[in-house]
Amino acid sequence: MTTPDHPSPAQGPTQPESPDRIYRAPSSLVAGVLLLGLAGWLGGDALIVGHGRTPWLALATLLFAVPLVVAFTLRPAVFGNDHRLRVRNPFRVVVVPWGAVAGFRSGFSNEVVVESGAKYQLWAVPVSLRARKRANRAETRAAREADGGGGRPSLIPPGPTRAQNDQIMDDLSQLWEARQKAATSQGEVTVKWAYEIMAPAVAGAVLLAILLAVG
Repeated sequence: MTTPDHPSPAQGPTQPESPDRIYRAPSSLVAGVLLLGLAGWLGGDALIVGHGRTPWLALATLLFAVPLVVAFTLRPAVFGNDHRLRVRNPFRVVVVPWGAVAGFRSGFSNEVVVESGAKYQLWAVPVSLRARKRANRAETRAAREADGGGGRPSLIPPGPTRAQNDQIMDDLSQLWEARQKAATSQGEVTVKWAYEIMAPAVAGAVLLAILLAVG
């Protein structure tokens, strides 16, 4: 007899969730912390020592600005495991099983393309044309030294010289190619809007507009 505490062997073991590989932009995190610190300092001062409408204006501005700073700096991240890709962008979270991915595209932004043709930008993995050009120059110098360097020591470290975010896209592509046909990688694409970010920002914008309108 099968009980809830002892599942039937025919059901098989439950597939455990594999750990995520997390990709974020360090520069965005630093910028977000600095901006939030500045907003807290200026806004807090206005709330405490301000007079008249100043505390209300400060409150409305903070309510509007802080969620947007969080959305565009601290929030973006890309999570990948053996089953799916999860893209956390400023205002929504997109979960794409590897079986639903059609490919990745890199141009002026990095995107994941799904089987339906929809494209979702990877905010946490921005394209850096400067880093890409620097990596290309390093690769060119390494190739030139390898062709005619003689006995000269190379200043280029061994290994790939790809830009960091281009390397991340390579890693995601390899994970997709390895897992796209797995049974646990099938399913539908889901999109969830970040109302916890949008609602306070809209409320702050409305309050700020009312305060400015009434003078």
